[in-house]
Amino acid sequence: MTALAELVKRPPPDADPTQKLRVRNVAIAVGLAGVALVAAALVGNLLVASDDAGVDNLFWTFGVSITGFATLKLGIALVLTGIVVRLWMRVDAVRAALPHLKADSDPEGNVQYGNIETPFGPGTLTEKAPGLLPPQAMARIMWKPMILMGPMLVLVGLALSFATTGADDPDTSQALWAWTQGTQFLGEAMLLAGISFLLGTILAGLREGGGEVQESLGLAVKTLRMPTSAKFFLVLMFTGLMLGIAQFVLYGIAAYVDDPATWFAWLGPLRELSLGILLSGIVLALFTIGTVLGFQHWRIRQIIETGR
Repeated sequence: MTALAELVKRPPPDADPTQKLRVRNVAIAVGLAGVALVAAALVGNLLVASDDAGVDNLFWTFGVSITGFATLKLGIALVLTGIVVRLWMRVDAVRAALPHLKADSDPEGNVQYGNIETPFGPGTLTEKAPGLLPPQAMARIMWKPMILMGPMLVLVGLALSFATTGADDPDTSQALWAWTQGTQFLGEAMLLAGISFLLGTILAGLREGGGEVQESLGLAVKTLRMPTSAKFFLVLMFTGLMLGIAQFVLYGIAAYVDDPATWFAWLGPLRELSLGILLSGIVLALFTIGTVLGFQHWRIRQIIETGR
């Protein structure tokens, strides 16, 4: 709990950047637990293949393997929360050091505020640090419930997979198996959405922190406008999440149809498509973070060299 408490608020300006974050150790432990669960599912499937166990065991091994992958994603999310903390330490360090590095310059004349061009794309020049963009403000709120609800749904699906293994009635087994898949993959989609929102939180911190540093120096604030990659990231994230919800609803319908095999045949690819789209969005979010870091490096160098 102490490790997770590090993530609730921004660290104080005098926080020691050399101190190790306890959440990193938690993330490593969670990641190793995920690998162990996937390995356990592999052993279970090998036993089925060797005829040492019944085919019904494939239900619970499926549940365990998906839970293992979800646990690994949770480990990734915890690492990202540690990056958010380090980001704010970086902002405070730059704000403390930059005044001593900035070149002396004559006061600026009439500054033309508005749209500007930068080596990293269109930007804006403002007197004060701009606020967060609506998607960034939403990301700061939404990553926590997504990271909380995702694992809960996966665990519910895991319980359903064990119930499916022990079900004797075919109709009951069919319904439980459908709900197992729909519930677990909705949880997976929410975890990936939570990771996406965490990356959005990092982008929010870069925007807010960059403006905060420039404003503290009394300079006009240069801010990168939302890159095209970030816009596509938002489209992919919400599309993937909506498909994850849709597959859950459709699996609920398939649980009670006469011929579920037909439904399962296309619902499997649909659920994988939802995760693939979410992962593609994460790739674009990471690309955008690289772009923003490059812009900030350019801006810091400009301040040091010109004092403006």
